This record gives sequence, C-alpha cells and structure tokens, in this order.
Amino acid sequence: MKAGGDIMAWADPFFPDPSIPESVKKVLHEAVDQGFASHYSMPIGDLLLRKTLAAYITKRTGLTIDPSRNIIITPGSDSGLLFSMMPFINEGDEVLVPDPSYPSNFLNGKLLGAKTVPVPLFEEDNYQFRIEEFEKRLSPKTKMVLFCHPNNPTTTVFRRKSIEDLCEFVKKHDLILVSDQAFQDHIYDGIEFVHPAVLPGMWERTLTVCSISKGIGLSGFRIGYIYANDVIMDVLYGAAVNVLGASSTLSTIGAIAAIEDTEHLQQNYIKLEKRRRLAYEILHDIPGVRMKMSESGILSWLNISKLGSSEEVVSRLMSEAKILVNQGNPYGEQGKGYIRIVTGCFWDDEAAVERFKRIRSVLLDMAQERNLVN
Repeated sequence: MKAGGDIMAWADPFFPDPSIPESVKKVLHEAVDQGFASHYSMPIGDLLLRKTLAAYITKRTGLTIDPSRNIIITPGSDSGLLFSMMPFINEGDEVLVPDPSYPSNFLNGKLLGAKTVPVPLFEEDNYQFRIEEFEKRLSPKTKMVLFCHPNNPTTTVFRRKSIEDLCEFVKKHDLILVSDQAFQDHIYDGIEFVHPAVLPGMWERTLTVCSISKGIGLSGFRIGYIYANDVIMDVLYGAAVNVLGASSTLSTIGAIAAIEDTEHLQQNYIKLEKRRRLAYEILHDIPGVRMKMSESGILSWLNISKLGSSEEVVSRLMSEAKILVNQGNPYGEQGKGYIRIVTGCFWDDEAAVERFKRIRSVLLDMAQERNLVN
C-alpha cells in the first residue's frame, strides 16, 4: 500500500512473493531464447493450450471436449465472464446473480445495458440456494443466471442439491447459465464439486468460465478459458478477434507447462489447505466474530457485524494493523457486516500467521470496546 502495510485484499495467491514453479520458468526462458514468443497467438487461443485444457477438463468432468470446437482462451476470467454474456444479453434484459458474489458479476450485466437482479443467499443456509428466491425475482425479461462456483467471497461449494435445483430452474425458464469457476481447483474436506455443464440438459445452455490464476497461482499470466457446446462457441469464436484480441504468447507457453505440472497443483493444494486452517485457528474464536473454515480456494469470510460496519473494521485494520482487507459491501447487500481476507497471500506460512495475529489483535480490541470479551 502507498501508505505502508500489507495487502490481503487481492485474490492473487502468494502475493507479493515469487511463486512461479521451476517447470514454468524453464519453458519461459527457452521461449524467450528461441524468440518465437514475440508473435501473436490465435485470437481463440493457441491450439496446444486448448488441447492441454481439453484433456484437463475431460479428466475433471467426464465431458468430451473438442479443443477446436468447445474451448476458447481469454486474457483472464474477468474478460471471459463479460465475453460469455455478450451473445445473450441485450438492453433491458435481466440477469439473476446470487448475493453475495464477485462484484464484477453485478456490474457486467449493467455494462451490457441489462439489469442485474441480486438473489439473496443466507449465512444460516451456508449460502446454499433457496430456489424460491430465484422464482420470486424471475420476470419475462430474465435471460441468464450468473454465479460463482465455488462462491467468491464466501468460499461456499454449492452442494449437489443446490446445483441440481438451480439447473432445473434454468431449464424450466429457458435461461442461460454462466458458471464462474475461477476457484474450482482447491476444494477441501472431500466436498463434492458438481459441474453444472455435466447435468442433463445443461451442456447446451451453460458457459463455464475458468482461469489459471487461483488454483495454479499464476494470476499475472492473465490466462482464462471458457468451455461450452459448439453452437455457443461458434459465436464466441466469431467475435474473438474483435473483443479478446489474443492472449499473451509467452503466458500461453507458461500456462501449458503449469497445467501439465500436476505436482505443482498438488503442492499448492497442500499449502493453501494448511493456510485456511491457520487462518481459522487464529481468527474464529474472537468475540463478536462468526467465521466458518473455508470450503475452497484462498479466502476467508468473516461476519464482523457485532464489532461495527465493514467500513469501520477495514479502516481500523488499515490504521492499526497496517493490513488492507476487503469490505463486504461491494459483494452485495448480503455482504454488509462482513470482511473478506485473502488468506492465501504470502508464500511463507509464518509471514501469513504474523498478519493473522495482527488482524486478531485489532478485532479483539474492537470486541473489548463493545464489552464482548468476558
């Protein structure tokens, strides 16, 4: 931060520490030495990367993915999400977005001239879907459901019933589903991860948006991807050069090596799984704070409403702990009274623990001021 301190508000694994695996460094150096990386990739993405991802997706989902018909590379998942919506959304349409959710998911529909309609999720349900809340907000203008799976910011993994209920709702009302799966790579405690696109009747109406930023930990490479059926993909392919341009050729080469390095992905899993436990152990028992252990990814979501507003708590953490975390408010109406901490920051566990303890100290002071400490 410009004022000095640490950033734990940026969903960038191990930030700000170096974290490129040796397998990736090796191919990047070779690519620079050979000089080919100065040239464009195809606007829809390098074929070898699409083949590598197709195999990766097939292994995870069981879907048969044709690298030349079902997948497109994007400069990160942010652009992928907006690009996924563009063929379907016109001015005046409505997009249902669970709340809380990634802030861009509330904004993207508005950028396309549509109305975003938040659908509340509730802490007491572990943020699983109440389909009646979707039904209440359905209108003749509803065209799409856009959701994060696992959820950002809550880390919730939507259980099979939630996903099946949502997909039945989508099919019943002839909608499109965009599934933002940026955090899919690390699911903890043996929780089943259900891919919406594999469920009956969903392949033809689902766009799945993923990236190498979170699980693989290469946020700065700016490589995302979308997979969908060939009818949808034909439209995306046709617009790729105008909207996406082309992903970085050098990043593409690195991404192929990273995806093939399954040992690196497993090492990240072990490290991040330990990290979410450390965060929970240090923060969960603060008076006035409610916190569940993260179900996925690199985040922790804390209910701090008894200590003050999100703005107040974040301000105190900045001024006293010298740590920037996220206010819950940008994540939707249901985010008020919460903070999001990127617990996957820093490479060294002890460096992370030291920051967690600084956060704990400030929150304990706030609890003391409100007579919440016995």
